[in-house]
Amino acid sequence: VGSMGEKEADEMLFWTQDEYERFIEAIKDKPESFYAFELLYWCGLRMGELLALTKEKFDFERHTLKIDESLQRIDGKNVITAPKTKKSIRTIVMPEFLTEEIKEYIDSFYKLKPKDLIFNFSKSYLHHEMDRGSKKSQVKRIRIHDLRHSHVSLLIELGFSATAIADRVGHESIDITYRYAHLFPSKQKEMAMSLTQVRNNKANDWKDLLEEDDKDV
Repeated sequence: VGSMGEKEADEMLFWTQDEYERFIEAIKDKPESFYAFELLYWCGLRMGELLALTKEKFDFERHTLKIDESLQRIDGKNVITAPKTKKSIRTIVMPEFLTEEIKEYIDSFYKLKPKDLIFNFSKSYLHHEMDRGSKKSQVKRIRIHDLRHSHVSLLIELGFSATAIADRVGHESIDITYRYAHLFPSKQKEMAMSLTQVRNNKANDWKDLLEEDDKDV
């Protein structure tokens, strides 16, 4: 298991927010691609979860997106299945700007039914768009799944806990802690500083107590 974890960590790539912003600017000429990548990056979705999205999954008043299905290609056909794990069933709160973007996108459809898919393209199309956008923006080429890593790394940078991040992306918190441990160095320093402060505060408490005892004597 240790070897597998190390291999995954070595293969893990991600974009910084600046790299992503350069990429998304390069592909905004195709609205369907733009909105798909916005959801992948800002919500940390898996590709199958993205392709299974329908209008009814969104609550624009509450800014939420419900993930409870995934699209898979089986025997040459698109099949909607349950998500990867029970933990994958979740409700994601979207940032306000993303809510507005997706509402605009869905409103652009003519007579879109609640259960109609909002993205009607293949996984290979997304790979092609990743190639096109990376080349045009001159940012390093990463995998589609690495956008999920990019989302997690951004949340870590913003200071959110492994448990909170795990709930958002549909992982176990132990997986987040283990797989992204290399992105937590600043958190380790903060922990050490906090422990030092606790120790110093305790020492100061004892010092104050001793001084009070001396006064009593």
